[in-house]
Amino acid sequence: MAVKIEPSWARAVGDEFQKPYFQNLIDFVKQEYNSGVCYPPGGQIFAAFDHTPFEKVKVVILGQDPYHGPGQANGLCFSVADGVPKPPSLINIFSEIQTDLNSGMPESGNLERWADQGVLLLNATLTVKAHTAGSHQNKGWEVFTDAVIHQLSSQRSGLVFMLWGGYAKRKGSKIDTQKHLVLSSGHPSPLSANRGYWFGNQHFSKANEYLNNNGKTPIVW
Repeated sequence: MAVKIEPSWARAVGDEFQKPYFQNLIDFVKQEYNSGVCYPPGGQIFAAFDHTPFEKVKVVILGQDPYHGPGQANGLCFSVADGVPKPPSLINIFSEIQTDLNSGMPESGNLERWADQGVLLLNATLTVKAHTAGSHQNKGWEVFTDAVIHQLSSQRSGLVFMLWGGYAKRKGSKIDTQKHLVLSSGHPSPLSANRGYWFGNQHFSKANEYLNNNGKTPIVW
């Protein structure tokens, strides 16, 4: 079947679309969207790829699955649509940026501005049933996003991977650290952050320093 995804990503991971697991995944997702409310909206499922073409990726941030509340998810991990209150994890991300870079607190939680600069905001699972966290896990999305990470690690060089929390660290365990910078810390959720595993990680300044040293334009966080 034809999957509508940004052309450079179709070239990078298009073989996945023909595999049996992906066919089963698409059947499952279609059934879920037809039978109830799911997020993000269908046209935004591959938004991370649409905003950040394969050859323009500079930084990869790994999330788990989309927000499952009304109007929140927009296809980018940790991001919410314009006008939606910032979730606690995103508030903590912005707080660390403020401290790390001595910058102001962004008004909007919509991270499209990051994605358009080369930050791939990749959830391991790209869809979710409303009000049911993790409901689309272990259906095939993780196999697909593993392929995405593998292609980036093997075909690109000088990328920054930000792995926040145990799940992301396991997901990124096979990244080639000889070719890329891997930054790991606790998750920005209040449970982890308030126990001292998030604040002070300085990931945003470290990422920009690495990008600058590798001849790439730093991210305006």
